[in-house]
Amino acid sequence: MDERKVACITGASRGIGRGIALALSSEGYRVVVHYNNHSQTAQTTLDDIQTMGGDGIILRADLAVPQDRQEMVSKIEQEFGRIDILVNNAGMAPKQRADMLEMTEASYDEVMSVNLKGPFFLTQVIAKWMIELSLKIELYTPIIVNIGSISAYTSSINRGEYCISKAGMGMMTMLFADRLAEQGILVYEIRPGIINTDMTLSVKSKYDDLISGGLTPIRRWGMPEDIGKAVAALASGTLPFSTGEIINVDGGFHLRRL
Repeated sequence: MDERKVACITGASRGIGRGIALALSSEGYRVVVHYNNHSQTAQTTLDDIQTMGGDGIILRADLAVPQDRQEMVSKIEQEFGRIDILVNNAGMAPKQRADMLEMTEASYDEVMSVNLKGPFFLTQVIAKWMIELSLKIELYTPIIVNIGSISAYTSSINRGEYCISKAGMGMMTMLFADRLAEQGILVYEIRPGIINTDMTLSVKSKYDDLISGGLTPIRRWGMPEDIGKAVAALASGTLPFSTGEIINVDGGFHLRRL
């Protein structure tokens, strides 16, 4: 078996996922670039990884679909024979922002399936595989990183389904950290703040003003590479006696200030 470590980043074609994929590739990981709808940008991410001298593959899967999740894991096993890091990054905002009194069940179900149900059951499958691998690979140190959001505790009444999904991910992190610690699998959550991605493009001018006005102590937009560096730090094994930790990468937004 190739001893090079393997990282799977869901939603890695753009934005935060792309930043994480590039960061882990630069640390020597072979990278699985997962996507669902954006094949061209996924290929661009892989091309950039290869230009940097890295290695990886792109895989399409709808993480809300059980068969897609299982097929993706099977393809990773066929290609690499191992997985060392799972980064649950794929997520979506509601397609139409609506007051929570007008939210539709269809929007709620779609966001929860992509942001919470899919990651939960993907983690379930991969955690079982990691447990099997721990019996075969010497000095195997797998980790799982969930990409949450400040929306886990910050109310946005026009995208309530997104906030609920990210709050659920916080408990998901705690549950898997508790369950998997005995198997030597560490689980972390990174909570990005206001990050410059396609998802925030529609509210850019609003947040430009808020950030310059002091919304965050560090008065700038977060960038995908900020999240990538945080994941790379976890991947390096810097927190071997910690699990279930929430790491805020938000410019200090989480601080309560007077």
